[in-house]
Amino acid sequence: MSTAANVDLVEAARGDVPAIEKGVGVAPEKPVAYKGDLSEARASANSLTGPNGEEYPTDEEISTLRRVHGKVDWLIYSIGIVESVERFAYYGTTAVFVNYLSYPLPPGSTTGASGTHGQAGALGLGQQTSTGLTLFNSFWSYLMPLLGGYLADTYWGRFLTIQYAIWIATLGHVLLIVAAIPSVISNTSGALASFIIGLIFFGTGVGWFKANIAPLIAEQYEMVHPRMTVKTLPTGERVIVDPILTISRVYMRYYFLINVGALVGQVSMVYAEKYVGFWLSYLIPTLLFLLCPAIMLALRSRYAKRAPTGSVLGKSFALIGYGIRLNGLGNIKKDSFWQSIRPSEVTASGEQKPAWMTFDDAWVDEVRRGLMACTVFFWFPIFWLAYGQMTNNLINQAAAMRLDGVPNDIITNLNPFALLIFIPICDKFLYPAVARTGFRLTPIKKITIGFACATLSMVVAAVIQHFIYQRSPCGYNASDIECIRENGPPQMSVWIQTPCYVLIALSEIFASITGLEYAFTKAPKNMRGLVTGVYYFVLAFSSALANAFVGLARDPLLIWLYTCVACISGVAGVTFWFCFRGVDKQEDELNLLPESTYQGRGENEFEEKTVV
Repeated sequence: MSTAANVDLVEAARGDVPAIEKGVGVAPEKPVAYKGDLSEARASANSLTGPNGEEYPTDEEISTLRRVHGKVDWLIYSIGIVESVERFAYYGTTAVFVNYLSYPLPPGSTTGASGTHGQAGALGLGQQTSTGLTLFNSFWSYLMPLLGGYLADTYWGRFLTIQYAIWIATLGHVLLIVAAIPSVISNTSGALASFIIGLIFFGTGVGWFKANIAPLIAEQYEMVHPRMTVKTLPTGERVIVDPILTISRVYMRYYFLINVGALVGQVSMVYAEKYVGFWLSYLIPTLLFLLCPAIMLALRSRYAKRAPTGSVLGKSFALIGYGIRLNGLGNIKKDSFWQSIRPSEVTASGEQKPAWMTFDDAWVDEVRRGLMACTVFFWFPIFWLAYGQMTNNLINQAAAMRLDGVPNDIITNLNPFALLIFIPICDKFLYPAVARTGFRLTPIKKITIGFACATLSMVVAAVIQHFIYQRSPCGYNASDIECIRENGPPQMSVWIQTPCYVLIALSEIFASITGLEYAFTKAPKNMRGLVTGVYYFVLAFSSALANAFVGLARDPLLIWLYTCVACISGVAGVTFWFCFRGVDKQEDELNLLPESTYQGRGENEFEEKTVV
């Protein structure tokens, strides 16, 4: 075989030949395998035309043509609906946790219902206990994605892992219902035991689900449209259909559907708690949750699925450790660190290549990019620290103001309501308008803006808390429910919390949605579940970090709580930008890395083709 042909083989194996050998040719419904040989592949690459007639852009076109979104197929929305139902079940259930744990049974009630002007409650364990247990729920729910992502990548695949997750979470839902049955709720210790065990199963299922549903929805587009293509608009303009932009749009709409479910679940279940009882607030989400497996099983033959590839986590650790031994940990950010541990470089240097080094050079670059994404995620615990106040302390803050018949835990729905307003505005107007100016609103810039919005939300919360203490008849005991019942709340409407929730919603659009997109686009394709799990796992650290502030979650220290969180978020946002502004400039380069053919299973592992 000639040297030129041999080089072509190496390029094809590393992914430089467009979507040929990987069975991801473009088809109207789902991916189909390309049946041609390497000579056809080379001809396709030279002509910049794909196996199904699609036209790929040249380097000049990539740098000059305008980029547009591709079409989002209806199948993608079906997965979004599944997630919307799951979020109804999750948020509909967790929305009433604070009242269930914090406040005692209202006089004469056996279900926790309080009627229009009363305060719903059940166990009466106080604000600190409710904050601790709600933080544990967040911690556990965000710890489990790490395991769920690994199991999907390695053993079960995303689709099957999601099915297991649904049934584990269903068991948790059932135990929560038991904890709210009138005959159980009167026995505080028994109800609390059932509640805590239920949280463990509930969080395990939720975590496994979250780690895999987000990659699955983006893969429905990426596996059919893996590369940039060129098309001519009716106006005659030639544009690039960019998969990265389309995946960003997919996640915007995915997040929109999440918040449709969250909003409907939270609002309806809070009223079910207030007027019927906690058992109904736990029962309805459980019944609706069963729609998830029904939808997915009905459409299972139409979903594009990546098969599990065996564990590659060990080899990624071995690769990084090998690089540290050669170059030192301090050089891990340098190009030379990663260049020296490419299999081709190790062979060329005359070194004996380790037996575990069965992957190609492209996979080394993908691991580097995935590791860089994980370092970005390590800043998210501070971002989520501000968001976490919405699920506990801001609910208690609402209870200390004039509610006018509105449940204190209904106000938190301003957050998903704001998201439903601002996501379409950003998707349809703001982001396109910014793009037309020529300014690239890259992921790193969006996350930095997210930090700024989260900081401002905590500044508003601190100001509100200051005026509550100044105006409440209870003074610096403004959160004491008994004092509020006797003396009334301050003359401050609960709706003044609106700016807090709007700012938190904006921070999610810029940071949270972008984080999901970043996990998908920057991870190696055979580690997407795991990297998405890392994204959610850092939220568990946020819950653990929030536990350090539980001591401030009481009167008269709540102003200090919000002020400290605001200061930490602000400093973190500025530091984040200075740490990653260099990575921000490499966005296109990172997205256009050749795709590795390395799978992870022994029988499919890459056999390197070298030039003799």
